[in-house]
Amino acid sequence: MKQFLRKFYPSLYVDEISEIPLDLLRKKGIQGLIIDLDNTIAPWDQPTVTQSAEKWLKQAKNDGFKIFLVSNSTTSRVNYFMESLGIPGISMAQKPRRGSFRKALETMDLNYNQVTVIGDQIFTDVLGGNRLNLHTILVNPINRKEFFFTRLVRLAEKFVMKRFLQWFNKTE
Repeated sequence: MKQFLRKFYPSLYVDEISEIPLDLLRKKGIQGLIIDLDNTIAPWDQPTVTQSAEKWLKQAKNDGFKIFLVSNSTTSRVNYFMESLGIPGISMAQKPRRGSFRKALETMDLNYNQVTVIGDQIFTDVLGGNRLNLHTILVNPINRKEFFFTRLVRLAEKFVMKRFLQWFNKTE
């Protein structure tokens, strides 16, 4: 059971994307960032990135990180953010399926050990990244307002997070 649950555990857990230390990622050899859109850098129902996420993304770009959006959201929504942020991406990604993550790796021209996945959902972002042995970072959702199905999935995530925090506290 523990081995099974580890597929759902992120490499790092932070409150929000702006808390992710870019220098630490660089020291780990990370050069590319696959980033989720909804409730990771922008509220689910809003057309803007949070100020702290926008500042962090600009810093990541300035530090030379390659950035790629991978979202299960609609094409029109993802295209809007791709254009406004100047970041390539994939919509309707079907996470946690591996295809969109592989496409991101290929587009960034990076290997698995050079990329981290950042997102707010265990069963899409973390599991998807972990299925390819990518470094994964879980952030808390920006907003409590979410798609109906996502709210249901959050109930199962609570179970996994409880186990993760118990495991994490034992390994510190």
